[in-house]
Amino acid sequence: MAFNISQFRSNIKFDGARANLFEVSLNFPSIITSGTASSSQALFLAKSAQLPGSTIGVAPLYYFGRELKFAGNRTFTDWTITVINDEDFGIRNSLESWMNSINSNTSNVRNPSLNTPLGYTVNALVTQYGKDTSTLKQYRFVGLFPIDISPIDLDWGSNDAIEEYSVTFAYQYWEDVAVGGTTGTTS
Repeated sequence: MAFNISQFRSNIKFDGARANLFEVSLNFPSIITSGTASSSQALFLAKSAQLPGSTIGVAPLYYFGRELKFAGNRTFTDWTITVINDEDFGIRNSLESWMNSINSNTSNVRNPSLNTPLGYTVNALVTQYGKDTSTLKQYRFVGLFPIDISPIDLDWGSNDAIEEYSVTFAYQYWEDVAVGGTTGTTS
């Protein structure tokens, strides 16, 4: 096939989705007193995220030295967001409180209010927008909880730089939320 820019261009029908048009809706368990304020902040301070992926494993079976592959179970990779840190440390404090409630820094125990997974997990949403502000795609993360908050690097030479850090969440599965009448797939 010869290079043809017109054919290439005709296959990008809507001018391409833009990676910078997204929003993260992050919830916190009700036990986190600052959770509501942090949820509001996260809409603006979640600087980067991903639309989720998933993997279907392979269950191999051998017959006379020949490998046969069968579809296995689906797994979901952890989800990571990057957060801009404001001087109130609002989101970070809420995340640290959430993690401390799951497993205390000093006593190595869980807060009794969070004795079941429903106590310490929440749902979150990532929304991809179009250039006209329409919602193109939306994923709901079900049963989400933080498993890693990255350190914040401090440096005397970092002039004119705003702190940021990443947070990694585990979750049970994601759902493709129906957008604009289009039926999403449920995983």
